[in-house]
Amino acid sequence: MENPRKVSNAAEARAIVEARGLNHVKVGAFDIDGVLRGKYMSTQKFLSALEGGFGFCDVVLGWDSKDQLYDNVQLTGWHTGYPDTEARIVPESCRALPWEDPVLFFLAEFAGPAAAVCPRTLLRRVLDRAQGMGYQVFAGFEYEFFVFEETPDSVREKHYRNLKPITPDMFGYSVIRNSVWSDLYRDLLANCDAMDIPIEGLHEETGPGVLEAAITVDTGLAAADKAALFKTFAKVIAQRQGLMATFMAKWSKDYPGQSGHIHMSLRDAAGKPVFHDAAKAQGMSDAMRWFVGGQQKLMPELLAMISPTVNSYTRLIPGFWAPTDATWSVDNRTCALRVIGGSPKSQRVEYRVAAADANPYLSLAAAVASGLWGIENRVEPTAPVKGNSYAAKHPKRLALPRTLWDSAQRLKASDMAKDWFGAAFVEHFAASREWEEREYRRHISDWELARYFEII
Repeated sequence: MENPRKVSNAAEARAIVEARGLNHVKVGAFDIDGVLRGKYMSTQKFLSALEGGFGFCDVVLGWDSKDQLYDNVQLTGWHTGYPDTEARIVPESCRALPWEDPVLFFLAEFAGPAAAVCPRTLLRRVLDRAQGMGYQVFAGFEYEFFVFEETPDSVREKHYRNLKPITPDMFGYSVIRNSVWSDLYRDLLANCDAMDIPIEGLHEETGPGVLEAAITVDTGLAAADKAALFKTFAKVIAQRQGLMATFMAKWSKDYPGQSGHIHMSLRDAAGKPVFHDAAKAQGMSDAMRWFVGGQQKLMPELLAMISPTVNSYTRLIPGFWAPTDATWSVDNRTCALRVIGGSPKSQRVEYRVAAADANPYLSLAAAVASGLWGIENRVEPTAPVKGNSYAAKHPKRLALPRTLWDSAQRLKASDMAKDWFGAAFVEHFAASREWEEREYRRHISDWELARYFEII
């Protein structure tokens, strides 16, 4: 076994580790916020973990992105003593890290009681339910991210102000820019290829120093793995060049926010696409129409899983390429759901409300589950939007929550979320979003100081 991406089971994982004569293996699991938490593990420990799992401190499910402990969750906390929780190696996630050759990397996911809130395990449960309905999910993620001529030290010294993007001004799809910065582009493309995160397209977006990467479509769980790993290792690749990449939803009021759009389609058990029907309006089969109907209806309830930070909501404003209502249309980028027609192979829906800051496992779980719920319940969408969705008046029920706190309350009250994701996850995740909002409200912004300090 020479190719890490050919590993499919524990025996093959053992064989490739032993064949490379490795002393250590790198293992990591994604937390609630989509942050990769991991460590180097001795080969002896790793081989033991392949068979029986290993202990991973459950604090990684009980703290925020700044390692601050949640004070309002039940699964873990001071009241439990933060014990080790069971985790398992995912053999088929084996990858070589080009800059650490011959070291191998493996994903892990939480098991036991912690499985109820593990993002990867949650998505797997949703996809298993899809399979039970006779469907296989395919997805492709697109990410916009800004790159700066900064370091982790310099951004802190500058208090995250007056940062220098790698390129100035607006220059979307610029061949000049991607030629000047070809070293960065080549690094991203080559290293992602080496890690089996193939990039279908990479280009300059509109804004200073902003790139967009489209990851090649794959089956649901593999697509989410690739998206989550891309976010992590794009930052690594940038920092190894003395640069910094950010996937914040919006880092500046002057520029559009950063999207994490998801393209989705379904195939039946025989592998036949099910979204296309040339005899139907817009080429949409009944299954696709109901899928879109479910996504539209439930988007306001599930938004916390798709827009999970306080910053997410600064992106959802009219005219900045992000939706403000749960709308849909055909090939219309002013809507939250963009149906892309064509052949059976290309027919899909683009979930445009998702931002770059979302945890890919949770955003895909929400998007897929709501669509499948729509098929189960034969939910009809509204009439497709014509023209500029921002300028149109939409039913109040389609309005998206305007704050993270409101989104958390909608999620807590969602019967569909408890059914599809489990009450334990809904309680834990909603509480973590309430914590995030409360942490934000404890701080005084530069805007408040400049507005009120002298005058009020």
